[in-house]
Amino acid sequence: MPANNKSNKGFRFNLSISWFYLVLILGIGYLLLGQRQANPQKVEWAELESIIKAGDVREIVFVRNDFRGTVTVAPDKIAKYADKWGGEVPPKSPHFTFMVSSKFDPETVFGELNEALPEESRFKVIMENDSQMWSHVLEWLFLPLMLILLYVWMFRSMNKGVGGGAGGPGGVFNVGKSTGKLADRNQVNVNFNDVAGLYGAKEEVMEIVDFLRCPQKYTALGGKIPKGALLVGPPGTGKTLLAKAVAGEANVPFFSISGSDFVEMFVGVGASRVRDLFRQAKEKAPCIVFIDEIDAVGRARGKNVGFSSNDERENTLNQLLTEMDGFDTNSGVIILAATNRADILDKALMRAGRFDRQIHVDLPEMKERVEIFNVHLRGLKVSKDFDIQTMAKHTPGFSGADIANVCNEAALTAARRNKEEIETQDFMDAVDRIIGGLERKSATVMSPAEKRTTAYHEAGHAVVGWLLPHADPVLKVSIIPRGQALGLTWSLPEDRKISSKSYMLDEMCVLIGGRAAEEIINGEPASGALSDLERLTNIAYSMVQYYGMSEKVGSLSFYDSSGSRGYNLTKPYSEKTAEIMDQEVKDLVESVHQKTVQLLKDNMEGFTKVAELLLEKEVIMADDLEAILGPKVKPGNNHEEFVD
Repeated sequence: MPANNKSNKGFRFNLSISWFYLVLILGIGYLLLGQRQANPQKVEWAELESIIKAGDVREIVFVRNDFRGTVTVAPDKIAKYADKWGGEVPPKSPHFTFMVSSKFDPETVFGELNEALPEESRFKVIMENDSQMWSHVLEWLFLPLMLILLYVWMFRSMNKGVGGGAGGPGGVFNVGKSTGKLADRNQVNVNFNDVAGLYGAKEEVMEIVDFLRCPQKYTALGGKIPKGALLVGPPGTGKTLLAKAVAGEANVPFFSISGSDFVEMFVGVGASRVRDLFRQAKEKAPCIVFIDEIDAVGRARGKNVGFSSNDERENTLNQLLTEMDGFDTNSGVIILAATNRADILDKALMRAGRFDRQIHVDLPEMKERVEIFNVHLRGLKVSKDFDIQTMAKHTPGFSGADIANVCNEAALTAARRNKEEIETQDFMDAVDRIIGGLERKSATVMSPAEKRTTAYHEAGHAVVGWLLPHADPVLKVSIIPRGQALGLTWSLPEDRKISSKSYMLDEMCVLIGGRAAEEIINGEPASGALSDLERLTNIAYSMVQYYGMSEKVGSLSFYDSSGSRGYNLTKPYSEKTAEIMDQEVKDLVESVHQKTVQLLKDNMEGFTKVAELLLEKEVIMADDLEAILGPKVKPGNNHEEFVD
């Protein structure tokens, strides 16, 4: 029974398309039938007159109201005119057709011609009026009508398209109409209780909802309701989720649209859609308009001149600026937008009066990650010994979307192992898979020599990270290949907003620890440190160029936080300064490299034991490192700090 339902569900009968194809088949059949009927040869009157005088005509049918006639040749005379049909046997009667002027008098002309012929050669004359005249007209109009019907049917199908097809709802005939969707409050099941963490951002957004619910509370003191709020933050931190919560909490109309929906290949469409969106919003005021990924249309103007200039996008932005705060006021319409590229937005869009507030949605901290885990664990069967605090501690830098992915991946992992509950190890494996990629268990991934080099490489990272006081504590070391990496070293960074010079130097030592270990063991470097060297170089140049941590360069920063330089090919410093910065970076990296090599040589015994334990177990934890190297070195201990 389910199979039959499935097959019936897959087949859908479209009546309009069936009618179209039926008419098309009938029309083609009618034309083909007309072609198969008699096709008389057209002749001029002078030629026909000579045929009549020769006594070869048996019958003439003349249509009075159309001034045309058809001629049937006597059966014994047909072969005489076979050359007119290419030498073949002529078709059935009538054989000839002719046209005359309106001054033609058929009775007189045909009567005189008949009288001049012998009685046995005289022809029969039939006079009639054409009652099927309109059928001939329809024959000529059939093809144009079919083309028009096909045109209307195609665009009708496009008009029924959903989303972005052919201009979205309304199709190409309404391509300038707004594609914004009016949220139905009964269908939005998200509220502020579903938004875990994001304390400051959630309070700001809740205040906007309160503005619309109780405007008198604020206007009684002379205040004005803000016109717009911009949600800024990394991807996956919950900007769109906050907007959904606003749609679920606010008792006002809520329009949602993407920034890319304004941009079209047709000139003037984007500006027209902006006007139509705000027209609808004014009619529904008070209301909220949410524009997701506004950087698609709000990018700073003039940054791409000479490269990929797009006047249509800039015209759309100009119209958006005018609608938000122009000559006409939009009282009761609040614009809520989201982006993760606030640095590239146009300054005119960011000013007060348009986006009065910028709400920063940052990556969740420890307490916020615990709340996010609680939200995503609601529908999961988790074991009783599962500790949310531990998982939150092991996922620093994870966004809300990443944590949701961890919970889902843990459930899939437990199901793959035929478990009835999701255990802590499943969550740990899910984190490993998200960070490092899928585990490759093939025995042919690495040769014994490559496995040994990888073990010492990862041991170098782990030992340096364990012995340096300001480096992040090492959690786990593995030489099981994952993704593109042959081995991985996990650490637990703290939730910090500021990084000191000591911390950055120690992290550089940890990154180059693998390369230093390869040089000590094999006497030469290998290609396995590519990603480490890339991150090391970025940190070194950031310290010199951006953070002012170089004595020769001084406390200068060449970082462009506003993006105002755009595609400017000139540098804000001279060539001599560039040479000094390059030399400072090289000296810094060389100093870090020497100190790291010396640290590993001074702790050669522990370094070797960690590598051999890795070769034996393939995965070791922080407890194994502590058993070999002692407690993790922390700032203030009597160990040498590698600070330049």
